[in-house]
Amino acid sequence: MASLLQISPSSSLLTSQTTQRTRPRTIFTTTVCRTTSSSSSSSSSSTSRIPMPPLNPRDPFLSKLASVAAANPDHLKASTGSDTPPYLDLFEYPTLMASPAQVERSVSYNEHRPRKPPPDLPSLLLHGRIVYIGMPLVPAVTELVIAELLYLQYMDPKEPIYLYINSTGTTRDDGETVGMESEGFAIYDAMMQLKNEIQTVAVGAAIGQACLLLAAGRKGRRFMLPHAKAMIQQPRVPSSGLMPASDVLIRAKEVVKNRDTLVKLLARHTGNTIETVADVMRRPYYMDSMRAQEFGVIDRVLWRGQEKVMSDATAPEDWDKLAGIKIMQSLLNDVVVSGIEPPCVII
Repeated sequence: MASLLQISPSSSLLTSQTTQRTRPRTIFTTTVCRTTSSSSSSSSSSTSRIPMPPLNPRDPFLSKLASVAAANPDHLKASTGSDTPPYLDLFEYPTLMASPAQVERSVSYNEHRPRKPPPDLPSLLLHGRIVYIGMPLVPAVTELVIAELLYLQYMDPKEPIYLYINSTGTTRDDGETVGMESEGFAIYDAMMQLKNEIQTVAVGAAIGQACLLLAAGRKGRRFMLPHAKAMIQQPRVPSSGLMPASDVLIRAKEVVKNRDTLVKLLARHTGNTIETVADVMRRPYYMDSMRAQEFGVIDRVLWRGQEKVMSDATAPEDWDKLAGIKIMQSLLNDVVVSGIEPPCVII
């Protein structure tokens, strides 16, 4: 027994209107013949039989294809041979495919970017390529700052990054140590490795390691607001409770190494000698915006009309005279000669 599929061209959708009225939802009329070899050979001259495996007429794919063909008869492409029925070319006729609403279109990356501002303020600052340090340099802050720097370099390695600083470094306002000096060095090393130009702006305070980050910006692009302050000091070690004397000695040596490293980096970025930086760092060295510019920590003070205001301001000595404050000059001269830091004695 042989299974043969007989395809009749006369039963197609477009060949006969009578067939359409009789079977409006049928594309192909299939006849499965099971004959002997003798009957097969006798009828081969009258009809064209193609050897095919038996097909299920109730196959859902065939019924779906038939419904699509009946609904779109104009998209049936005529065949080249007279003995084959027309077929659906889904590749040449994409209108038979799913609608664009059902298929995800391939679009560029920029079309997916939001057309409205970011949802929160930190995202808005990062969208403007601004990295803001507004807390002491603890591990969580260091991790976030480095991640933002690397992200901005990944987004565009040619655009500048703006680093706004309002931090007390590894200490709090009262001087208590809250972080290791390695936190500031980690951010500094990340800044030096980036391909982007980093512009630094001091807002409020830049103390200790934060002052190093301020000075590490690109030369000519280090700024400071008029009432901000900067301060450099020797590194400090956070308290860790009771420990053996040997551990105290090890920590003391590590603090000295961190101090030497900080002095060398500040000397490199400020243009001063190592001896000058080491001398002023013996005690906390505070600088206002003008003194920070003279010391080489910054390049410009961001204040409109600053020159006129500073020229009209009264000198501190004139304020003392107007207020009737007198300082014992002889006592000050004696203290300076002895090499002791002069106290301020007010009468």
